[in-house]
Amino acid sequence: RSFDKAANFAKANGFPPDTKIYGSYESLLDDPDIDAVYLPLPTSLHLKWAVLTAQKKKHLLTEKPVALSVAEFDQILKACEENRVQIMDGTMWVHNPRTHKMKQFLNDKEQFGQLRTVNSCFTFFADPDFLKNDIRVKPDLDALGALGDAGWYGIRSILWAADYELPKTVTTFRNPVLNEAGVLLECGASLLWADGKIATFHCSFLSNLTMNLTAIGTLGTLHLTDFIIPYQEHQASYTTSAKPGFNELVTGWVQLPSEHTVTVDLPQEACMVREFASLVANIKKNGAQPDKKWPTISRKTQLVLDAVKASMEKGFQPVEIVG
Repeated sequence: RSFDKAANFAKANGFPPDTKIYGSYESLLDDPDIDAVYLPLPTSLHLKWAVLTAQKKKHLLTEKPVALSVAEFDQILKACEENRVQIMDGTMWVHNPRTHKMKQFLNDKEQFGQLRTVNSCFTFFADPDFLKNDIRVKPDLDALGALGDAGWYGIRSILWAADYELPKTVTTFRNPVLNEAGVLLECGASLLWADGKIATFHCSFLSNLTMNLTAIGTLGTLHLTDFIIPYQEHQASYTTSAKPGFNELVTGWVQLPSEHTVTVDLPQEACMVREFASLVANIKKNGAQPDKKWPTISRKTQLVLDAVKASMEKGFQPVEIVG
């Protein structure tokens, strides 16, 4: 980072002439006019810069994965709590109004029933340049690879469907794909809860773009094919089906699944920033305490991610989640 790079970026993107330009991260964090910081750095740098950001009393919107491990994230959380700053991760799809509508269906005991299974998949086909040069394939930058980048979304979607109840065990699927540096390019896992519900996720840099999420209850099913980035910016859709009986499985056996479309006033990224900004404003103007909901969700996601890694390291054996 340098002042010249920042100035050239501002000019190239039409920033106003009076825009503040910083030549280093430190100078930005030292500015008393800065209330909050977005941290898009590689995961290996999160611990250092997130802790320093909190110590400078700046609220923190950080990219995912939030850290390389729960142990690292706990250090970040400690700094945030000690300095009374809000932290939220950048999982944007949970802030889309569609997500709220889908949750209403999952909570409908008459239409959906009890959650039994969740299947989540996020893959995209990375080109040779990505697989050689992107930070997400470098062990010194984003050592979690596809698990941290794409798998984070799958894990979060499963926990979201399960009301953020942690599973009892996590078992990684055999034959993950790693590059020569040992960074994951593809993997998946199964999650098992004490009450018998199960979930699976798959993530990959090596397969066609797929963003599927299916939640199956005793009475109904939720399905969508763009759960991370909606196909359209100002509206988002999902399908539901409910209460078909097995003895009706013939042609024309039941009404078609219902498609629902939700109008969105802002892109989901802007919805996320709006939510984050409202939390920061409530702290600054009203003396409120930072909302613990978001860091708690982040930590649970990281716990499962850590368990996926641990299962792999233990020969793909089940690993118990310890909260």
